[in-house]
Amino acid sequence: MPTNILTAIVAFAIVMITCPILLPVLHRLKFGQTEREDGPASHLKKQGTPTMGGITFIAAIIIASLAFGLPGASMLLPAILCAFGFGMLGFLDDFIKIKLSRNLGLRAYQKIIFQVALSLIFAIWAYLSPNIGSSLYLPFTAKTIDLGIWYIPFVMFVIIAEVNSVNLTDGLDGLSSSVTLIFVIAMSMIFSLLSRQANALGFSAYATNLNSMTVFCFAVVGSLAGFLWFNSYPARIFMGDTGSMALGGIVAILGICSKSIIFLPFMGICYVASAVSVILQVGSYKLRHGKRIFKMAPLHHHFELLGYHESKIVTMYSIVTALFCAICVLGFYCR
Repeated sequence: MPTNILTAIVAFAIVMITCPILLPVLHRLKFGQTEREDGPASHLKKQGTPTMGGITFIAAIIIASLAFGLPGASMLLPAILCAFGFGMLGFLDDFIKIKLSRNLGLRAYQKIIFQVALSLIFAIWAYLSPNIGSSLYLPFTAKTIDLGIWYIPFVMFVIIAEVNSVNLTDGLDGLSSSVTLIFVIAMSMIFSLLSRQANALGFSAYATNLNSMTVFCFAVVGSLAGFLWFNSYPARIFMGDTGSMALGGIVAILGICSKSIIFLPFMGICYVASAVSVILQVGSYKLRHGKRIFKMAPLHHHFELLGYHESKIVTMYSIVTALFCAICVLGFYCR
């Protein structure tokens, strides 16, 4: 536990030091947010706010994790690479938006190609890993389900879905940071429990790897807590796709390494709400000749247009996430 707390403190300190340094640099380079013309009118005042702030917490996660979690490198290093890989994809997307003045960044097919390639790499790694394999825990039971070779396409779908869902949730000041912070705290509890169980059964090497993932979780928690200092309403910096795609990769890899992928739609219920609301909105618009279900998608923008303040929506999302995560953590303790 002292190591975990120290990891979080170090990650927090790195972000608190680097963010004030990065802010004027982003201003000078004119790496500012470009708001969508069809977005909420209240967001136009955010035009020009420095973005790509995800660089700070990605760096903090990597440094703190490597400093305190290396004994379990066979899980930790792929987790770091997953966060870094999707973060760099987001960085490329942000860079194109800003420097080439292309509001939507990478083309949709370009994003899909990169996401499929990255998700295939991590799906194959997990499938071949002796610590993970093709089995998944079933909620509230001591049973597992073995997907066999179908595990690979299933995990690819999960990774791509999580990355894009978290990306869609990043639409209000502090929203994605807050929701993911709560999610990762819950995941740290799950990894800690799994590590204790593995130790009790005599699987010390496996327990060490699980413990390294607990360290990774604390690095994420500390870095996001630091980032929220600057990202909460009114935000002085945005994470950009650099940060949101990295967080999506983190959410997915935590589910993979803990074999709790089946829990992800519940623990990440707010991510699901963002993705599903967009799918329903687009489907309704095309199939019902321009008719919409929501005032605007993703769902958090619908609440905005209903008159809810950004901070209120972030609080609502955080409470819902905490509730569903608590139920899922309980599910692990009932196994």
